[in-house]
Amino acid sequence: MVNNTIQWFPGHMHKARKEIEESIPKVDVIIEVLDARIPFSSENPLISSIRGEKPVVKVLNKRDLADPVMTQHWIEHLEKEQGVKAIAITTEQQQEVHQIMELCRKLAPNREVMGKNIRTMIMGIPNVGKSTIINTLAGRTVAVTGNQPAVTRQQQRINLQNGIVLSDTPGILWPKVENPHSGFRLAATGAVKDTAMDYQDVAFYTVEYLAEAYADNLISRYQLDTPLPENEIELLEAIGAKRGCKRAGGFVDLHKASEILINDLRSGKLGDITLEKPEMITQELIDVAIEAERKAEEKAKNKEMRRKRYLKNKR
Repeated sequence: MVNNTIQWFPGHMHKARKEIEESIPKVDVIIEVLDARIPFSSENPLISSIRGEKPVVKVLNKRDLADPVMTQHWIEHLEKEQGVKAIAITTEQQQEVHQIMELCRKLAPNREVMGKNIRTMIMGIPNVGKSTIINTLAGRTVAVTGNQPAVTRQQQRINLQNGIVLSDTPGILWPKVENPHSGFRLAATGAVKDTAMDYQDVAFYTVEYLAEAYADNLISRYQLDTPLPENEIELLEAIGAKRGCKRAGGFVDLHKASEILINDLRSGKLGDITLEKPEMITQELIDVAIEAERKAEEKAKNKEMRRKRYLKNKR
């Protein structure tokens, strides 16, 4: 059950993208903040397309909400790419946040040798914790924080007074999320505004994955009977029934049940959960490529049909 319904790209993000592209040549190290629960889906394709050979520190934030085994698996996977170092942190532990700067120094040693500041740029999708990381590194409040996406609206440069200058950027998504799975994962973890998503669709997608990968977490959290229902709708109804989400007539209110599931996932009440694995992404990208080719062929076919119709009517 996957469809590509979740898209969100506010107008100010177009401006942010342009500013970032203009600033990259003046940067020594890029810091990309990812959500440890969705390391692939929270990556911004913009970075790989414009960074060239610039070294990148991939910061898997919210590691305290993610499956630790999968987090280590993702770190090893990300570091296979040339010039990439990865680290898992939680902003609850300030010493972990400060390790980001040590990685930046290792990736740009020549700047310190020359007595020059290391110029870094920190990037990340909305609501991934970027502003909290910046404030921790700066030792003061210099970036606005909030639990809603798209709080930061413009770039700012921050001298950390430790030989490193940090350029902050707005949290940007990309115009179109090509992988529909990523769209649902972004919505489930809070990167997309709740007003731009359908709670039930996101909950159906999420609970189907959880039943396969983290069934014990669902059973423990909601005191569910085993075996779990195979149908995601029936499973969500079972969760709603356990949480008293009843409407008149004894029917389960699926919207309320969906909100409970998504909020429990975001808060960590469902346990340490990672919503994607590297091997899953490989197949998903193959599927995306196949679908893109099918759409291109269909578009070309429709164009040819319109051309023939036009010529026939012209005679």
